Formats: sequence, structure tokens, C-alpha cells
Amino acid sequence: MPPDADVADEELVARAQDGDEAAFSALVRRHSPALLRLARMYTPSQAVAEEVVQETWLGVLRGLERFEGRSAFRTWLFRILVNRAKTRGVREHRSVPFASLGGAGDGDDGDDGPSVDPTRFVEEGAWASPPRRWETDPELALRSSEIRRIAEEAIAQLPERQRIVITLRDLEGLSSEEVRNALDLTETNQRVLLHRARAKVRQALENWIDA
Repeated sequence: MPPDADVADEELVARAQDGDEAAFSALVRRHSPALLRLARMYTPSQAVAEEVVQETWLGVLRGLERFEGRSAFRTWLFRILVNRAKTRGVREHRSVPFASLGGAGDGDDGDDGPSVDPTRFVEEGAWASPPRRWETDPELALRSSEIRRIAEEAIAQLPERQRIVITLRDLEGLSSEEVRNALDLTETNQRVLLHRARAKVRQALENWIDA
């Protein structure tokens, strides 16, 4: 295990601000895989995504002394990445997710269909027919890698905004606040995007289980 594996971002950032190159390298190792996955959603190729990640770390290096910790380092980092990824997406003639969010309604994610079949609810949003808990089935637990594959395939088929939000929340573990700040979303918009994404992924898993 790397010596800085259990060290909080805040401590590594403070050390990096004092000129500790090893601390900065630890931050790069820790966050680059997630940054690359996010950049890949905005860019047309792996190579361009890798360049965006490099540009992000250069931006972090230039701005690190001014970082005051008013938001989590990870939130600040992802926001830098998103801004650079959008710029490269435009440059590469690719449609950029979230580019028109400012003109969209809070509940609009480009998908007018219901997120979950309304017949599965009773009054005030309670489940009438709750989702199956595949994780409690011993046989299915043994096939967890297959479940993950099905889930990842379902995520890959989602509309871009839903795909990015669910990836950040459920795969990268960012909080609601971190995602809102990184993507410049309202709470309502973030919640709707995530709910619809989760519902579609859950439905894909249930279809696979039933099959």
C-alpha cells in the first residue's frame, strides 16, 4: 500500500502547497483514474481524454497556492476537469454534455419518458412493487462481476447527462453537493438525473435476472 494511501486529501494538499512534490504526486495517483473516466465522457478518444487530465493537473499546479479549501479539493479538481473537457469537446467538434443546462428546466434531461413505471408506486412515492434485492441472493452474489458488467453496459446506454451524474455519484462516490458544484447543477436537476439513471440501470439488472 502506498505510504499516502490513508492520508486525507486536505493533508496532502497542505503539504503540496508547501512544496512537497511527493504529496502532489500522491494526489495525482489518487484522482487521475476518476478524472480520466470523466474526461472520456466528454471527449472523442482516450488520447484526448488523457490530454485533458494532464491539462487539469497543470491547472491545479498553477492554482494550488490560491486554493483555500472553501470546497473539497475533489470538488475543485473535478470542476477544473469539466471546464477543460468541455473546451476540448468543442474543439474536437463533439457535442458537450451540460453545455445548455442553463436554459433547461430543472427536471429536463432530454428524456421525456417516466423514470420508473408509475404503477410501482402508491401514494407519496412509496413502492407498491419494490425492486428486487439481487444482492441478497447467494447465487446472484457469486455472479457479481456479471452484474457489474450489465450495470456498466446499462450506464453506457444512458443519455449523457444521466450517465455522467450516475458515474460521479455511484461509481466515483461523490456526494450530491460535490456533483452539483462540479457540474453546475441545481439540486432538483441533479436529483432527477440521478433518479432516472438509477431506475434505468435497475430495470436492466432486473431484466437480466428475470431472463
